[in-house]
Amino acid sequence: MKFLLLVHHDENAFSKMSETTRKEMLEKSVHLTHQLHNKGQYLSASPLHPASTAVIVRVREDKPLVTDGPFIETREQLAGYFLINANDLDEAVGIAVQVPGARIGSVEVRPLIEISGLPTEKC
Repeated sequence: MKFLLLVHHDENAFSKMSETTRKEMLEKSVHLTHQLHNKGQYLSASPLHPASTAVIVRVREDKPLVTDGPFIETREQLAGYFLINANDLDEAVGIAVQVPGARIGSVEVRPLIEISGLPTEKC
């Protein structure tokens, strides 16, 4: 079963951390991806650029509306993700607690709905 682990944290607080701390967190995340890969659970992972670089796309009455975004009132922003294979939610949560971002923010664990007919790509 596939799960998406959405890593959220406060970008302002993260930017105030030392470069050494941020680098250590990235190294721990990379190490986790290798552990998951060795167990056949790793599909993909990546940090995201700051929310200020994002845009929001909506289509209304067949017209695209593109605005700077996201405009949400929260201290935590989507900072990155891990796409994994796990046997069940408990196993996915066990992996989520290992994500370094969980120590400064939160990790949302969501099961994917797998549908047929999509193109397949080997990661």
